[in-house]
Amino acid sequence: MNRKIIGLTLLSLSVLTLTACGNRSDKSANKSDIKVAMVTNQGGVDDKSFNQSAWEGLQKWGKKKGLTKGNGFDYFQSSNESDHANNLDTAASSGYNLIFGIGFGLHDTIEKVSENNKDVKYVIVDDIIKGKENVASVTFADNEAAYLAGVAAAKTTKTKTVGFIGGMEGVVVKRFEAGFKAGVKSIDPAIKVAVSYAGSFTDAAKGKTIAATQYATGVDVIYQAAGGTGAGIFSEAKTENETRKESNKVWVIGVDRDQSQEGNYVSKDGKKANFVLASTIKEVGKSLQSVAELTEKKQYPGGKVTVFGLKDSGVDIKEHQLSSEGSVAVKKAKEDIVSGKIQVPMK
Repeated sequence: MNRKIIGLTLLSLSVLTLTACGNRSDKSANKSDIKVAMVTNQGGVDDKSFNQSAWEGLQKWGKKKGLTKGNGFDYFQSSNESDHANNLDTAASSGYNLIFGIGFGLHDTIEKVSENNKDVKYVIVDDIIKGKENVASVTFADNEAAYLAGVAAAKTTKTKTVGFIGGMEGVVVKRFEAGFKAGVKSIDPAIKVAVSYAGSFTDAAKGKTIAATQYATGVDVIYQAAGGTGAGIFSEAKTENETRKESNKVWVIGVDRDQSQEGNYVSKDGKKANFVLASTIKEVGKSLQSVAELTEKKQYPGGKVTVFGLKDSGVDIKEHQLSSEGSVAVKKAKEDIVSGKIQVPMK
């Protein structure tokens, strides 16, 4: 993200501690003084991607506190942008005092409603709002994980043509694109990268059409950062692969969470197979848990920006079907990013 974060406070540095939030079993901490809500973007909590990861994380936090949905934590689902303001207002008026806005699409609305609800603590996830003590910002080094996806794609392609499909163009998704391209080119500058945007995070039909076009033009590995639109990309990969022998499959790289289950199919030669090469992971859910834990400790990071990257396991890649050569290359690239030897571009 090309917004310079000067004096960036990484909250006890890299520890909004992603690891700490999942391993505690202190039964004495079963109650919470805060009520936590999240407002989704248009993808919804079953998008098998960003929003779903956030909701799963919030549910884990609630379970650990002995709370139930609607009693201590909940979500408010947005079907379109016009729902954002109403959902944020409803959450506040319902007594939720820590409210997460999931996705950069809620940026402007949170900026406005936070002015009218100074006693409510807000968190914008995947974007930055500066200068407001009742708004914390959480973002991710998506470009770092995307770089690893690019390395994986470059080590797998047979056609020397790979593809990137984004949802809506914007700073966040452009970060994915930049990292992916850089990773591909680090392996072989001659590999072509086809780039397409659906203009939506919820249009599966558009995703399917774009994927079909890319596969038809020689792309054999697609990395998608498209939210619910990605369902169409998986659908098209399945359709395409059912007409091919298993040894000649086309691939998809998943995003935000382990999406390997989306790749099961039966090939033309009757083999049960899977076409998900790898998935880049964004620990959205753990970031929600971390901020909630900090807020309970009276350490709410209002006015600050927290960035989760490879170094603190905020983003990563999960290998599913990489060759041994591809796996070695990905691991080496990860080490070099963490050490600072590789500086991954953001745009």
